Amino acid sequence: MSNETTTTLPAPRLLTRDQVERYHAEGYLILRGVFRPDEIAALASEAQTLVGREDLIDTANIRCRWQDHIVSGECMFDCFDPVIDIGPVCSFIARDERILAPLRSLYDDEAHLFKDKLILKRPGAKGYALHQDYIGWKEFPESFITVIVAIDPTNVENGATEVFPGYHQHGSLAPIDGDYHELPASAIDESRGVVLDLQPGDLAFFACFTPHRSAPNASDGWRRQLYLSYNAGRDGGDRRESHYRQFHRWLKQKYAEFGKTGVYFR
Repeated sequence: MSNETTTTLPAPRLLTRDQVERYHAEGYLILRGVFRPDEIAALASEAQTLVGREDLIDTANIRCRWQDHIVSGECMFDCFDPVIDIGPVCSFIARDERILAPLRSLYDDEAHLFKDKLILKRPGAKGYALHQDYIGWKEFPESFITVIVAIDPTNVENGATEVFPGYHQHGSLAPIDGDYHELPASAIDESRGVVLDLQPGDLAFFACFTPHRSAPNASDGWRRQLYLSYNAGRDGGDRRESHYRQFHRWLKQKYAEFGKTGVYFR
């Protein structure tokens, strides 16, 4: 395991030159204790309320994503994507200066919200295979940075995200064809993996070309995280609405390829 790139950001401010250089060298950065316990409690409460939205949670609603239980194979609701339009606390966090200020340092530019999702990862939920977040669409920004806001503690037992530093410098490790691709383990040195061990209120930033994965949640508690992704102002400005229009077209096409029609977005 490589050494964790970590620092503390007690208040909204620009990052230091050393922090920026380490992020660009390793492709990830952790900031500790950015949001207060009461703010995270409000975010956790909203997440719990959203889980009760029976009007939204449906396999035909392309806002919803699902994960199989690692043992039983049960299909479990796992994610709202997007979430800020139904979660005002999520929306507040997404536009908070304690996230935007560090992003300005990393970009040397303004940051624009591009994508937002709330991932629940219930006990037993299967993790995500090794991949990069970059999708080779003509319109997809290469400046894409994802920020994890930890709602629950994240660790090896409950399937924390594991990143592989340095590989982002090689660009896309998969075909650039507009599809999602898992990466073979041979694409990286697994011994270089860094598990993003976070406490509630911590942030983790990682680049769209940083390979990452997560193991199943083997604990008896949920591992809730707010995932917020941004692009630099020079990389198209505010692109969130256009991204989701394209993303929804792509999802409907993929569902149709597997014979699932009648899907909708609500």
